[in-house]
Amino acid sequence: MAKTRSIFLYPFSLLYGLITDVRNFLYSAEIIKSREFTVPVLCVGNLSAGGTGKTPHTEYLIELLQKSFKVAVLSRGYRRKSSGYVVADPNSTVSDIGDEPLQVSRKYPGIIIAVDRNRVHGVEEIMKAYPETDVIILDDGYQHRRITPGLSILLSDFDNLIMNDHMLPYGNLRESRHNMHRADIILITKSPENISPIQRRLIVRDINKKPYQNLYFTSISYRDPQPLFENEEKNEAPLLSDKTSEKGFVLVTGIANPGPLAKYLGDRAGEIIHLSFGDHHNFTRNDIEKIHSAYNNLRAPHKYVITTEKDGVRLREFTNIAEPIRSAFYYIPIGIWFLNDDQNEFDNLIVDYVRKNKRNNRVS
Repeated sequence: MAKTRSIFLYPFSLLYGLITDVRNFLYSAEIIKSREFTVPVLCVGNLSAGGTGKTPHTEYLIELLQKSFKVAVLSRGYRRKSSGYVVADPNSTVSDIGDEPLQVSRKYPGIIIAVDRNRVHGVEEIMKAYPETDVIILDDGYQHRRITPGLSILLSDFDNLIMNDHMLPYGNLRESRHNMHRADIILITKSPENISPIQRRLIVRDINKKPYQNLYFTSISYRDPQPLFENEEKNEAPLLSDKTSEKGFVLVTGIANPGPLAKYLGDRAGEIIHLSFGDHHNFTRNDIEKIHSAYNNLRAPHKYVITTEKDGVRLREFTNIAEPIRSAFYYIPIGIWFLNDDQNEFDNLIVDYVRKNKRNNRVS
């Protein structure tokens, strides 16, 4: 979703761009040193401030690699209340490790999920405590130049492409667009399923990737809604079947770009009320009351509350949500899939890198 821009912010964007360019120059010139590690490190990140789909792409890598390798994921743990290095366990909360790491840890209990603002320290601790680790995935680590990743995967939202954006605070970029050159793989995320060959060629041309870079298009896949609360039974009737006026949804989102999900649900319900909050919103009792009020205002005979998987992690902590909303509360898991039959090529590139690299050497 494009950001509403004020021209008065443009000078601050120029200053911010200058600061980040100087910082990147110091790392690239090795005036400030980066660390390499003896374990393969995959970096998943973006140049934009959120909304590109890092978590589902990180989960895709986990599902791809966990069959053959011991996988660890290291995140910053955005907006957690703890500090330092923390490893997820079955009792972890959003306050301990953040919403996205908690979501991943619950879906993949067999892998190591750790958070540390100091990523170098985090990798050191993982290798010390779990020496059998075969690969570490750095979640949202593109700007963390203190580590030299073995393979960098850069994400760009189809509807807000890097080359059409501007630096913060005028735009959404955290680094200048020319820093795409550090990526080994560029993924155009949230692409429409019916993207035309002409659209694809124009984007490839505009990105102007380097010879060592691979570029792929991915799309979001919405999966069957799941009960938010574990003790609730799943509704046997599909919630997102053909559109009918008898279904009404309250959509609750606290993500950077809820537009695609709102459209997806709007095409499948006779009535929808969208309660949109900021990204990583910390829900309050007052927000729960707003959900109750919106639910009661739905006129459809069959009413549901739908949220995202990430928001569900935070909303699940409100254990006193009462009936009938409790049993009507669902979250929608999302996954990704590759367009143009590129999945096998991408998968082989990732698996081959992890298998062959005993040291963390740059692929490019």
